[in-house]
Amino acid sequence: MFIDEVKLELIAGTGGDGCMAFRREKFVEMGGPFGGNGGKGSDIIFKVDEGLNTLIDLRYQKQIKGKKGENGQGKGKHGAKAEDIIVKVPLGTIITDLDTNLIIADLTTKDDEVIVAAGGRGGRGNIAFATKSNPAPHFAENGEPGEVRNVKVELKLLADVGLVGMPSVGKSTIISKISKAKPKIAAYHFTTLKPNLGVVKSSNSSFVVADLPGLIEGASRGDGLGDQFLKHIERTRVIAHVIDMGATEGRNPYDDYVIINNELKQFNPKILDKPQIIIANKMDMPNASDNLKEFKKKVNLPIYPIKAINNEGLKEVVEAIANMLDKIKKEPLYEEEKFESHILYKFKEEKPFTIVKENNAWIVKGEKIEKLLKMTKFNTDESANRFANKLRKYGVDDELRKLGAVEGDTIRILDFEFEYKE
Repeated sequence: MFIDEVKLELIAGTGGDGCMAFRREKFVEMGGPFGGNGGKGSDIIFKVDEGLNTLIDLRYQKQIKGKKGENGQGKGKHGAKAEDIIVKVPLGTIITDLDTNLIIADLTTKDDEVIVAAGGRGGRGNIAFATKSNPAPHFAENGEPGEVRNVKVELKLLADVGLVGMPSVGKSTIISKISKAKPKIAAYHFTTLKPNLGVVKSSNSSFVVADLPGLIEGASRGDGLGDQFLKHIERTRVIAHVIDMGATEGRNPYDDYVIINNELKQFNPKILDKPQIIIANKMDMPNASDNLKEFKKKVNLPIYPIKAINNEGLKEVVEAIANMLDKIKKEPLYEEEKFESHILYKFKEEKPFTIVKENNAWIVKGEKIEKLLKMTKFNTDESANRFANKLRKYGVDDELRKLGAVEGDTIRILDFEFEYKE
């Protein structure tokens, strides 16, 4: 089964918890803190596997979750880093953040890999918090939560040439003749249910051709199979229109050409900027020569008459395409501005939180505040005091006071409730 698009929730691994421990050994006076740090949580990494040509392995995985790092231990032992989660995908895979609509990565070479969701760092043990003013801290941190992302994983095939045309015009026959691809060939519409790739060798070079399932009028709106496969034309450098010049289906060859170009334009106008050629197939049919003469009057493009079934004219087509490709540079599919890495996040003097009143409780929200809460162990008074001091430094107390909070009011952060005190 050919699957070229899936949506996933990625939850990277949480860091391991830091340890609170003290050194208690004979002959070691004033042993001090001895708790190690937690290990880093696992990253979720997408990596190219050249043996794959579909995303079917991800079809039923609605969620991919990383592993937690190992907790720190006494005697200053740090926890081990969790093993990363490797997600293997085909060449040509694009990963997009659904919340920002920015592209995280476009994996187009065999060694490409990218960290899509980063694991959280390990929580610090009490060794890390020792200072001159507090040489024996009675607190440690929980591990940092891993990154959570909703992503779209989309495959757009890597091909130099795209064979496009109406159903049953001979695209599959052509690719079977010029390459070692073995598509299903039959005398009925939509025999081809998935794109087929074939490597074609010319006298001086080689290139990849994609045979795309037959398009029909309305394909860009979802009619037929076109809406599923038009995306695979976007990476190609040359568009090869395969036209049934014999009009064996009762259609006018020129009308077919106009309809297909219109569908390409509706899907993505930039596709029409690509060089095009016409492969005039089925020239063995009675009216083919007359139809070709009329077609040439209306279309000013290179036209190559062929009889694919008999392998006639295909060598000339292959050499012509190879010569065209030598002059066409490979261009990136997306502009740099579409990529997440292009965005520059400038520091802004803004509060890292918001406060609203709901049902007699003050609700404090903010990524920085919530992360602080999750990483705080409320098992000692010193740890709780550290949390309160951090909130005060962030300005939460001052903001609550401005909003009218009074002593005894309930303050809620995530699922935790606290009592407000002046």
